[in-house]
Amino acid sequence: MLFNSYEFIFLFLPLSFFIYFYLLNKRLITGAKGFLVFASLFFYSWWNIAYLPLILSSMLFNYVIGNSLNENFKKVKISKKALLTFGVVANLSLLGYFKYSDFFINNFNIAFNSQINLLHLALPLAISFFTFQQIAYLVDSYRRETAEYDFLNYALFVTFFPQLIAGPIVHHAEMMPQFASRWNLAKNYKNIAAGIFIFSIGLFKKVGIADFFSVYVNNYYLDTASLHILEAWAASLTYTLQLYFDFSGYTDMAIGAALLFNIKLPINFNSPYKARNIQDFWRRWHITLSRFLRDYIYIPLGGNRKGNFITYNNILATFILGGIWHGAGWTFVFWGFLHGIALVVHRIYSNLNFHMPKIIAWFITFNFINFTWVFFRAPTFEDALNIVSKMFSFSEFKPDYLDDNIYSYIILGIILTIAFKNSVQLLENFKMNKKTAWFISILFVYSILSLNKASEFLYFNF
Repeated sequence: MLFNSYEFIFLFLPLSFFIYFYLLNKRLITGAKGFLVFASLFFYSWWNIAYLPLILSSMLFNYVIGNSLNENFKKVKISKKALLTFGVVANLSLLGYFKYSDFFINNFNIAFNSQINLLHLALPLAISFFTFQQIAYLVDSYRRETAEYDFLNYALFVTFFPQLIAGPIVHHAEMMPQFASRWNLAKNYKNIAAGIFIFSIGLFKKVGIADFFSVYVNNYYLDTASLHILEAWAASLTYTLQLYFDFSGYTDMAIGAALLFNIKLPINFNSPYKARNIQDFWRRWHITLSRFLRDYIYIPLGGNRKGNFITYNNILATFILGGIWHGAGWTFVFWGFLHGIALVVHRIYSNLNFHMPKIIAWFITFNFINFTWVFFRAPTFEDALNIVSKMFSFSEFKPDYLDDNIYSYIILGIILTIAFKNSVQLLENFKMNKKTAWFISILFVYSILSLNKASEFLYFNF
């Protein structure tokens, strides 16, 4: 079930809301939470019920391991480090089997000239997100940073439908207290209004902007060899804009849907294309993934505590793994490698106290990000190199290339990302009045009228 669908907007979401608070109003707190878990699992299994046992078994496995690690189960006679290793390896093995099996088999066949058949496994929805989420829970349990959570609250933490499919990657410490708080058990009309407000903005980002650019992106990437210079730039820039409005739109809708239930999800985007260096970009883009990579990969590797050379290697390793997390392909690995190298370069010139004018810093950062997204989107290295080479084929430029209106839309899209307040800032200053009501009504009605075809969110593929 898609956020941007009639079924979700007019049936699933309102029914879930009213039944949940009806049960709470009858003081059936356990029943209400149980219903929300059931609704979330129904939401998850809407795509393919065959994968419902997968998330259920993963959830039960990690709950038992996590409680064993935080010593709620006293009878476990195994070292905590060994138990943590077992838990993490089991999670990564599950993710690796479904997401990376064919990638490894294909590369093995190439390297050893073998002919092992590919498995062609369908990627279970959200497996990357709920796997990382639960690995963090296991590590924190090992560190004795988790409380004694009952299974119902843990199940809600894992399956809560607004963030289940594509994040944000939530942390138990920011979610469990909210599920347990008695202050969140009654309707909050301010949260309801704010939730509808931010959900409508996210819906418009997806339907009105991202899906518009997606038509051009798909056409450009069909035949990368035939693109001329401006089409190559349009291919990269339209995807840069599509990806931002698609994923940030999903996050806004997730935040808005969660607010209806008095749950505040963490911020995941903060105007990333306003960044003036690559480090600032990663503090603004997919913030919860950056947090996970920092806390559970970079810092355990040693962070910046063992000298510059080790620090640079840790940065590079962290971002290569971040690239692999996004997809089973060498283009994703290379994308992560490029960002790792950029962060190393940034750290070097920062240590040298080197500065550049703000506009130049922004221009370099934005174009680097735009350049690297080509490898993120391209189905093959050949397609990526076709686009990159065409982007710098200045001798092929002809004035009539400028006739296409897409270049005007690209400029408008860039202006929207860098010159206006983002949805987080709008939410912070949210006040329900006639002006706001008209604003969200127009966005919502336009978006609903534009739901003429189903379009999945890009991060469903990751």
